[in-house]
Amino acid sequence: MAYVNRVGEEIGSSESLSANRVTEYRDRVRWGPIISGVLVALATQLILSSFFSALGAGRIAESLEPRSITPTTISNVGIWSTIALLLSLFIGAWITTRACGPMHRDTAILNGAILWATTIALSSFLLANGVFGVFGVAAYNATQVINQLQQQGNVVTSNIPILTAEQTRNIAAATSRTLWWFVFGSLLGLLASLVGAVSGARSASNSNTSRTNNYNS
Repeated sequence: MAYVNRVGEEIGSSESLSANRVTEYRDRVRWGPIISGVLVALATQLILSSFFSALGAGRIAESLEPRSITPTTISNVGIWSTIALLLSLFIGAWITTRACGPMHRDTAILNGAILWATTIALSSFLLANGVFGVFGVAAYNATQVINQLQQQGNVVTSNIPILTAEQTRNIAAATSRTLWWFVFGSLLGLLASLVGAVSGARSASNSNTSRTNNYNS
């Protein structure tokens, strides 16, 4: 009995089909590599930010007019710290996908986005804990002092300064600029994470070719 292939159907070998198929294993989110990438990103950001801050402080210390160059130096340090954030997120995302096995580009982008979100959340958490920890100790001490004064019959006066309309507008404008810079920097950080994740991802075809070359050698 003879068999004839139907029109439009092609029979290929299992090796060619497996070579063209991208292998995905387990979950698409790889938390082990993501945590490793977050730690690398935080360490890189800390080192680079400290380096740029040290350069800025040294420039002010060696200047003959430190007061005049301080605002410009602080602005430059802020810009370079933002660049350090982008570099650290790129390196962390590259480490994340490089530590994984072969994956689709979409999976690499997904893991890069999760690394970016985890880094932002962890950084905000650490910052909030530090700030609220200091304020918590200060508030506790202030409460103790007020209670002692009230027990002694003293009157506690409020020394809260009254801001003018111009000062209020300046504070609001500075706060608005800071928040907009945070939003802009966060979006740039997301882009850097995605680019780093795609750059570090290894495709299945390249992995199959590498394994074949190693086997033949």
